[in-house]
This record gives sequence, C-alpha cells and structure tokens, in this order.
Amino acid sequence: MEFQEVVKKRRSIRKFKEKSIPEKEIKEIIEIGHLAPSAGNLQARDFIVVSDEDGKRKLSDNAYGQEFISVVPWVIVVCANKERSGRKYGGRGRNLYSIQDATAAVENMLLAIVDKGYASVWVGAFDESKVSEQLNIPENVRPVAIIPVGYPDGSPNKPNKMKSQEITHYERW
Repeated sequence: MEFQEVVKKRRSIRKFKEKSIPEKEIKEIIEIGHLAPSAGNLQARDFIVVSDEDGKRKLSDNAYGQEFISVVPWVIVVCANKERSGRKYGGRGRNLYSIQDATAAVENMLLAIVDKGYASVWVGAFDESKVSEQLNIPENVRPVAIIPVGYPDGSPNKPNKMKSQEITHYERW
C-alpha cells in the first residue's frame, strides 16, 4: 500500500475479531515505532507488550472499562522515559521531549498496523497510576498510550475533518 493510502485508511477501531496475530508481527510494529525521530536521538520511549488474558482485562478496567482492550490478541503500552530525556534536556526533556518521542512512535505504529492489515485505536483515556502499578512501570517513566492490536470487525465511516486551510496559518496566527 502506498503511504498516502495507509494514512487515509487509518481509523480508530474499537470492535475487533477474536483472531490471533503472530508475535513476529508485533515485534515488527514495535521496531517501526522505534524508528520514529526522537529528541537528541535519546529514544526516550519504552514499550510494554501485554498478551495474557488477565493483563488485558486489568488494562481494560484501568482504561475506564474500554472492553475492546481485553479482546485483542496484543496490547502495546507506549511509555515516555522522562529520565532518559531529562538527563540531557532537564525539565523540558522530562515534560515535553519524552512525550513527543513516545507519541511519534505511536503514530508510526498506528500506520504500520494499518499497512499490515490490522487495526487499532490510540487509547489515551486511562488511569495512569493504576496502569503504572499494574505494569510495574518505574516512577521516572510515564505511560502515554495504550495500543490494542487486532483484526478489525467492520469498517467505520470516514470521520469529518476540518479543511486544512481552516487550521493552517502562514507567518503568524
């Protein structure tokens, strides 16, 4: 699939088939996420892969009951490693660059997931402290996204988007 097609095809999918995906595919998706740019090439992001039923159920509960998280074969939790970026860039690295590094990886992974014929949704609504406790995430690392990966069960309509001219400013606001 050409890049523009992949971008245009990406949708937030919340309904999945109960069908397995080989672990090799998840490793490739993470590798593509890891190829995203990062501030100072510090790669201030980490990935936690959850595939066991109990772990997925707890993630679903900790994401305010978003049940679809528990039915996919794989869930990737993307974390911002605040300390890794903060060592070089101080507070700006901890509070901004590490988040940017993690979210750049998320977008790469979402596009890779579509390109491989799978589906996902960027889940940002979750209890950070409960997810951190569940996954034993160190204090200097922050979970920023939960990415369920599975086969889509249906295809939602294209969402309405503002025209790019409405949100683009030249030289100044």
